[in-house]
Amino acid sequence: MDLQLQGQRALVTGSSKGIGRGAAQALAEEGCNVLLASRDGQALEAAAREIQAKSGRKALWKAIDLGQRGAAESLADWAGEIDILVNNAGAIPGGDVFTVDEDTWRRTWDLKVFGYINLTRAVYARMKAMRRGVIINILGNFGERVNAASIAVSSANAGLAGFTRALGGASHADGVRVLAISPGPVATDRLFNVYKQMAQAKLGDPNRYPELFGTLPFGRPATVEEITAAVAFFASPKSAYTTGVIVTIDGGIVSSS
Repeated sequence: MDLQLQGQRALVTGSSKGIGRGAAQALAEEGCNVLLASRDGQALEAAAREIQAKSGRKALWKAIDLGQRGAAESLADWAGEIDILVNNAGAIPGGDVFTVDEDTWRRTWDLKVFGYINLTRAVYARMKAMRRGVIINILGNFGERVNAASIAVSSANAGLAGFTRALGGASHADGVRVLAISPGPVATDRLFNVYKQMAQAKLGDPNRYPELFGTLPFGRPATVEEITAAVAFFASPKSAYTTGVIVTIDGGIVSSS
């Protein structure tokens, strides 16, 4: 299927690894010129080289900490006129309301919650002026399947889901679409590290972590490609009537809980 993305410019944050890197790769393979951003310049440079080699599309990068004041506006200025924004930067630790201290809560929310909001504000203004554009926020299914043991994660994703629905429900008036993709467990290094810790605690051997996947739908986590294919589709004109929604891709976890 031709997604009609040839020649579009896409900015993807948190794109040095995992879902962000996969999203940049998927968009480049559909013909987008991609702009990568994260805090790790060395990993970004490697990602840009690989994406460009595999896709033949231009891949530029900028190392930046979107948790810092003014960083979102600086990144938007660097990126210039873009057609697609994928907000993906940031990771919030698990823990209950007493475990996550205020400094951790504020620091991680500055990056993920306010990073998404501030970059969206900066990019949306440009998209509104162009009367076109798509913003996709990568969330997580804990925003729907709230969990007191991961309270900072749950409340962040729930808040960003509300932000996405509110903005995306009105953005059509400006010719812009805003939506979110909310994955469940995805086969990234971060997930594997969590499962290795669980395997060490439960089985005495971190390398036995695949044995713990049996409780997941289909007996496995989602692949990165299963998430990023959706990013490319929903960013495309093939999904031109989609805005203000959260698309959950978690194998049915939320639906069955």
